[in-house]
Amino acid sequence: MTADAKPGFDPVRFKQTTRVQWDQAAEAWDRWGPLLHAWLGPSTETLFDMLQLSAGQRVLDVAAGAGEQSIAAARRVGPQGYVLATDLSPRILEFAASAAAAAGLANIETRALDGEELDLQPASFDAVISRVGLIYFPDQLRALAGMRRALRPGGRIGAIVYSTGDKNPFFSVPVSIIRRRAQLPPPLPGQPGPFSLGAPGALEALFQRAGLREIEVRAIAAPVRLASAAECVRFEKESFGALHQMLSSLDEAARAEAWAEIQVELQKFEQPGAGFVGPCEMLVAVGRN
Repeated sequence: MTADAKPGFDPVRFKQTTRVQWDQAAEAWDRWGPLLHAWLGPSTETLFDMLQLSAGQRVLDVAAGAGEQSIAAARRVGPQGYVLATDLSPRILEFAASAAAAAGLANIETRALDGEELDLQPASFDAVISRVGLIYFPDQLRALAGMRRALRPGGRIGAIVYSTGDKNPFFSVPVSIIRRRAQLPPPLPGQPGPFSLGAPGALEALFQRAGLREIEVRAIAAPVRLASAAECVRFEKESFGALHQMLSSLDEAARAEAWAEIQVELQKFEQPGAGFVGPCEMLVAVGRN
Protein backbone atom coordinates (compact mmCIF):
# COMPACT_ATOMS: atom_id res chain seq x y z
CA MET A 1 0.00 0.00 0.00
CA THR A 2 1.40 3.41 -0.95
CA ALA A 3 1.51 6.38 1.39
CA ASP A 4 -1.43 7.93 -0.43
CA ALA A 5 -3.61 4.79 -0.42
CA LYS A 6 -6.82 4.98 1.59
CA PRO A 7 -7.63 1.85 3.66
CA GLY A 8 -10.95 0.34 2.69
CA PHE A 9 -11.27 2.35 -0.49
CA ASP A 10 -10.43 0.72 -3.82
CA PRO A 11 -9.92 3.42 -6.49
CA VAL A 12 -9.73 0.89 -9.33
CA ARG A 13 -13.05 -0.68 -8.42
CA PHE A 14 -14.52 2.78 -7.86
CA LYS A 15 -13.61 3.83 -11.40
CA GLN A 16 -14.96 0.62 -12.87
CA THR A 17 -18.26 1.13 -11.04
CA THR A 18 -18.36 4.79 -12.03
CA ARG A 19 -17.91 3.97 -15.70
CA VAL A 20 -20.74 1.43 -15.58
CA GLN A 21 -22.99 3.92 -13.77
CA TRP A 22 -22.45 6.62 -16.37
CA ASP A 23 -22.80 4.21 -19.28
CA GLN A 24 -26.19 3.28 -17.85
CA ALA A 25 -27.26 6.85 -17.01
CA ALA A 26 -26.01 8.35 -20.29
CA GLU A 27 -29.36 8.42 -22.09
CA ALA A 28 -31.13 9.99 -19.13
CA TRP A 29 -28.39 12.57 -18.53
CA ASP A 30 -28.66 13.60 -22.18
CA ARG A 31 -32.46 13.70 -22.03
CA TRP A 32 -32.36 15.96 -18.97
CA GLY A 33 -30.10 18.37 -20.87
CA PRO A 34 -32.56 21.32 -20.75
CA LEU A 35 -32.70 21.05 -16.95
CA LEU A 36 -28.90 20.87 -16.74
CA HIS A 37 -28.64 23.99 -18.89
CA ALA A 38 -31.11 25.92 -16.76
CA TRP A 39 -29.57 24.67 -13.50
CA LEU A 40 -25.84 24.82 -14.27
CA GLY A 41 -25.78 27.26 -17.17
CA PRO A 42 -25.21 30.41 -15.06
CA SER A 43 -22.35 28.76 -13.14
CA THR A 44 -20.86 27.62 -16.44
CA GLU A 45 -20.97 31.12 -17.93
CA THR A 46 -19.34 32.46 -14.75
CA LEU A 47 -16.61 29.84 -15.17
CA PHE A 48 -16.02 30.86 -18.79
CA ASP A 49 -15.80 34.53 -17.77
CA MET A 50 -13.31 33.73 -14.99
CA LEU A 51 -11.24 31.69 -17.47
CA GLN A 52 -11.34 34.63 -19.91
CA LEU A 53 -12.43 32.15 -22.56
CA SER A 54 -12.37 33.81 -25.96
CA ALA A 55 -12.47 33.20 -29.70
CA GLY A 56 -9.83 30.92 -31.15
CA GLN A 57 -8.83 29.20 -27.90
CA ARG A 58 -8.34 25.47 -27.43
CA VAL A 59 -10.33 23.99 -24.54
CA LEU A 60 -10.07 20.62 -22.80
CA ASP A 61 -13.24 19.44 -21.03
CA VAL A 62 -12.52 16.72 -18.44
CA ALA A 63 -15.50 14.60 -17.33
CA ALA A 64 -17.59 16.21 -20.05
CA GLY A 65 -20.61 13.94 -19.71
CA ALA A 66 -23.20 14.48 -22.43
CA GLY A 67 -21.38 17.63 -23.50
CA GLU A 68 -23.83 20.44 -22.67
CA GLN A 69 -21.02 22.64 -21.32
CA SER A 70 -18.66 21.44 -24.09
CA ILE A 71 -21.07 22.84 -26.66
CA ALA A 72 -21.32 26.11 -24.74
CA ALA A 73 -17.51 26.32 -24.73
CA ALA A 74 -17.36 25.56 -28.46
CA ARG A 75 -19.74 28.42 -29.15
CA ARG A 76 -17.67 30.74 -26.95
CA VAL A 77 -14.38 29.98 -28.74
CA GLY A 78 -15.99 30.02 -32.19
CA PRO A 79 -15.14 28.13 -35.38
CA GLN A 80 -11.42 29.00 -35.10
CA GLY A 81 -11.34 27.48 -31.61
CA TYR A 82 -11.43 23.85 -30.56
CA VAL A 83 -12.92 21.77 -27.75
CA LEU A 84 -11.91 18.23 -26.79
CA ALA A 85 -14.60 16.62 -24.62
CA THR A 86 -13.28 13.69 -22.56
CA ASP A 87 -15.00 11.31 -20.18
CA LEU A 88 -14.49 7.92 -18.55
CA SER A 89 -17.72 6.69 -20.16
CA PRO A 90 -17.58 6.08 -23.93
CA ARG A 91 -21.37 5.72 -23.97
CA ILE A 92 -22.09 9.19 -22.63
CA LEU A 93 -19.63 10.69 -25.12
CA GLU A 94 -21.73 9.25 -27.94
CA PHE A 95 -24.50 11.62 -26.83
CA ALA A 96 -22.03 14.51 -26.63
CA ALA A 97 -20.88 13.84 -30.20
CA SER A 98 -24.47 13.59 -31.46
CA ALA A 99 -25.42 16.84 -29.71
CA ALA A 100 -22.44 18.64 -31.23
CA ALA A 101 -23.34 17.38 -34.71
CA ALA A 102 -26.98 18.39 -34.23
CA ALA A 103 -25.81 21.87 -33.23
CA GLY A 104 -23.74 22.10 -36.41
CA LEU A 105 -20.48 22.46 -34.50
CA ALA A 106 -17.40 21.13 -36.25
CA ASN A 107 -14.95 22.35 -33.60
CA ILE A 108 -15.68 19.63 -31.00
CA GLU A 109 -14.11 16.22 -30.71
CA THR A 110 -14.76 13.51 -28.12
CA ARG A 111 -12.33 11.02 -26.63
CA ALA A 112 -12.79 8.43 -23.88
CA LEU A 113 -10.11 9.15 -21.29
CA ASP A 114 -9.61 8.58 -17.58
CA GLY A 115 -9.36 12.04 -16.00
CA GLU A 116 -6.34 10.87 -14.02
CA GLU A 117 -4.64 9.46 -17.14
CA LEU A 118 -4.78 12.30 -19.64
CA ASP A 119 -2.61 11.05 -22.49
CA LEU A 120 -2.47 14.34 -24.36
CA GLN A 121 0.19 16.49 -25.97
CA PRO A 122 1.76 18.76 -23.32
CA ALA A 123 0.98 22.48 -23.40
CA SER A 124 -1.63 22.02 -26.14
CA PHE A 125 -4.64 23.77 -24.56
CA ASP A 126 -5.41 27.33 -23.50
CA ALA A 127 -7.98 26.33 -20.89
CA VAL A 128 -9.20 23.23 -19.06
CA ILE A 129 -12.69 22.89 -17.61
CA SER A 130 -14.29 20.26 -15.39
CA ARG A 131 -17.93 20.74 -14.39
CA VAL A 132 -19.02 18.59 -11.43
CA GLY A 133 -16.31 16.09 -12.31
CA LEU A 134 -13.24 16.74 -10.18
CA ILE A 135 -15.13 15.76 -7.01
CA TYR A 136 -15.44 12.16 -8.24
CA PHE A 137 -11.76 11.54 -8.99
CA PRO A 138 -10.09 9.24 -6.44
CA ASP A 139 -6.83 11.21 -6.82
CA GLN A 140 -7.88 14.79 -7.43
CA LEU A 141 -4.33 16.12 -7.22
CA ARG A 142 -3.18 13.69 -9.90
CA ALA A 143 -6.08 14.77 -12.10
CA LEU A 144 -5.09 18.42 -11.76
CA ALA A 145 -1.46 17.57 -12.49
CA GLY A 146 -2.53 15.96 -15.76
CA MET A 147 -4.63 18.98 -16.63
CA ARG A 148 -1.63 21.24 -15.99
CA ARG A 149 0.58 19.17 -18.29
CA ALA A 150 -1.94 19.63 -21.10
CA LEU A 151 -2.15 23.37 -20.43
CA ARG A 152 0.10 26.00 -21.99
CA PRO A 153 2.05 28.30 -19.66
CA GLY A 154 -0.28 31.06 -18.50
CA GLY A 155 -3.38 29.03 -19.34
CA ARG A 156 -6.14 28.49 -16.80
CA ILE A 157 -7.91 25.54 -15.19
CA GLY A 158 -11.50 25.93 -14.01
CA ALA A 159 -13.73 23.62 -12.01
CA ILE A 160 -17.31 23.67 -10.76
CA VAL A 161 -18.11 21.63 -7.63
CA TYR A 162 -20.82 21.44 -4.98
CA SER A 163 -20.23 23.33 -1.77
CA THR A 164 -21.23 21.70 1.52
CA GLY A 165 -24.10 19.25 1.95
CA ASP A 166 -26.13 21.63 4.12
CA LYS A 167 -26.28 24.09 1.23
CA ASN A 168 -27.27 21.38 -1.27
CA PRO A 169 -30.18 19.53 0.33
CA PHE A 170 -31.68 18.56 -3.02
CA PHE A 171 -28.80 16.05 -3.14
CA SER A 172 -27.65 15.66 0.47
CA VAL A 173 -31.15 14.72 1.71
CA PRO A 174 -31.41 11.69 -0.62
CA VAL A 175 -27.83 10.70 0.20
CA SER A 176 -28.44 10.81 3.95
CA ILE A 177 -31.71 8.87 3.73
CA ILE A 178 -30.18 6.17 1.56
CA ARG A 179 -27.08 5.96 3.75
CA ARG A 180 -29.26 5.42 6.84
CA ARG A 181 -31.61 2.89 5.25
CA ALA A 182 -28.78 0.91 3.64
CA GLN A 183 -26.74 1.13 6.87
CA LEU A 184 -23.75 2.51 5.01
CA PRO A 185 -20.76 3.89 6.92
CA PRO A 186 -19.84 7.56 6.52
CA PRO A 187 -17.43 8.39 3.69
CA LEU A 188 -13.78 7.77 4.45
CA PRO A 189 -11.57 10.87 4.76
CA GLY A 190 -10.41 11.86 1.30
CA GLN A 191 -12.91 9.61 -0.45
CA PRO A 192 -14.37 11.10 -3.64
CA GLY A 193 -17.98 12.17 -3.59
CA PRO A 194 -20.34 15.09 -4.25
CA PHE A 195 -19.21 17.19 -1.29
CA SER A 196 -15.56 16.17 -1.19
CA LEU A 197 -14.33 19.67 -2.13
CA GLY A 198 -17.12 21.71 -0.56
CA ALA A 199 -15.54 22.60 2.79
CA PRO A 200 -14.35 26.20 3.11
CA GLY A 201 -10.88 26.54 1.61
CA ALA A 202 -10.67 22.93 0.36
CA LEU A 203 -10.89 23.69 -3.34
CA GLU A 204 -8.45 26.59 -3.13
CA ALA A 205 -6.00 24.45 -1.13
CA LEU A 206 -6.16 21.69 -3.76
CA PHE A 207 -5.44 24.18 -6.56
CA GLN A 208 -2.49 25.54 -4.54
CA ARG A 209 -1.10 22.04 -4.00
CA ALA A 210 -1.35 21.47 -7.75
CA GLY A 211 0.92 24.47 -8.32
CA LEU A 212 -1.71 26.82 -9.72
CA ARG A 213 -1.59 30.54 -8.99
CA GLU A 214 -3.91 33.55 -9.10
CA ILE A 215 -6.63 31.28 -7.68
CA GLU A 216 -10.17 32.62 -7.39
CA VAL A 217 -13.19 30.80 -5.93
CA ARG A 218 -16.76 32.09 -6.15
CA ALA A 219 -19.92 30.67 -4.57
CA ILE A 220 -22.89 30.69 -6.96
CA ALA A 221 -26.51 30.02 -6.00
CA ALA A 222 -27.82 27.38 -8.41
CA PRO A 223 -31.30 26.28 -7.30
CA VAL A 224 -32.74 23.20 -8.98
CA ARG A 225 -36.14 24.20 -10.36
CA LEU A 226 -38.68 21.53 -11.33
CA ALA A 227 -42.44 21.16 -11.36
CA SER A 228 -42.52 19.16 -8.12
CA ALA A 229 -40.52 17.11 -5.64
CA ALA A 230 -41.73 14.02 -7.48
CA GLU A 231 -40.10 15.36 -10.65
CA CYS A 232 -36.84 15.91 -8.76
CA VAL A 233 -36.96 12.32 -7.52
CA ARG A 234 -37.48 11.14 -11.09
CA PHE A 235 -34.49 13.18 -12.25
CA GLU A 236 -32.28 11.75 -9.50
CA LYS A 237 -33.52 8.17 -10.00
CA GLU A 238 -32.82 8.32 -13.72
CA SER A 239 -29.59 10.30 -13.72
CA PHE A 240 -27.69 9.83 -10.45
CA GLY A 241 -26.16 6.39 -10.77
CA ALA A 242 -24.29 6.72 -7.48
CA LEU A 243 -27.59 6.71 -5.58
CA HIS A 244 -28.54 3.39 -7.17
CA GLN A 245 -25.16 1.99 -6.19
CA MET A 246 -25.77 3.04 -2.59
CA LEU A 247 -29.17 1.30 -2.69
CA SER A 248 -27.84 -1.92 -4.21
CA SER A 249 -27.87 -3.89 -0.93
CA LEU A 250 -31.62 -3.30 -0.44
CA ASP A 251 -34.38 -5.35 -2.03
CA GLU A 252 -36.88 -3.79 -4.41
CA ALA A 253 -39.45 -3.02 -1.71
CA ALA A 254 -36.87 -1.37 0.53
CA ARG A 255 -35.56 0.72 -2.37
CA ALA A 256 -39.10 1.88 -3.13
CA GLU A 257 -39.57 2.86 0.52
CA ALA A 258 -36.34 4.85 0.44
CA TRP A 259 -37.40 6.79 -2.66
CA ALA A 260 -40.82 7.43 -1.10
CA GLU A 261 -39.18 8.91 2.02
CA ILE A 262 -36.90 11.03 -0.16
CA GLN A 263 -39.90 12.44 -2.01
CA VAL A 264 -41.67 13.31 1.25
CA GLU A 265 -38.57 15.12 2.55
CA LEU A 266 -38.01 16.99 -0.70
CA GLN A 267 -41.61 18.24 -0.67
CA LYS A 268 -40.41 20.76 1.91
CA PHE A 269 -38.86 22.65 -0.98
CA GLU A 270 -42.07 22.99 -2.97
CA GLN A 271 -43.26 26.59 -3.14
CA PRO A 272 -46.76 27.84 -4.06
CA GLY A 273 -46.76 28.97 -7.66
CA ALA A 274 -43.09 28.07 -8.14
CA GLY A 275 -43.04 24.28 -7.90
CA PHE A 276 -39.95 22.61 -6.54
CA VAL A 277 -36.98 24.87 -5.79
CA GLY A 278 -34.15 22.74 -4.44
CA PRO A 279 -31.41 24.75 -2.72
CA CYS A 280 -28.02 24.27 -4.35
CA GLU A 281 -24.75 26.15 -4.11
CA MET A 282 -21.89 25.61 -6.52
CA LEU A 283 -18.26 26.70 -6.13
CA VAL A 284 -16.53 27.97 -9.24
CA ALA A 285 -12.74 27.94 -9.06
CA VAL A 286 -10.08 29.08 -11.52
CA GLY A 287 -6.31 28.94 -11.25
CA ARG A 288 -3.53 29.95 -13.64
CA ASN A 289 -0.68 27.74 -14.80
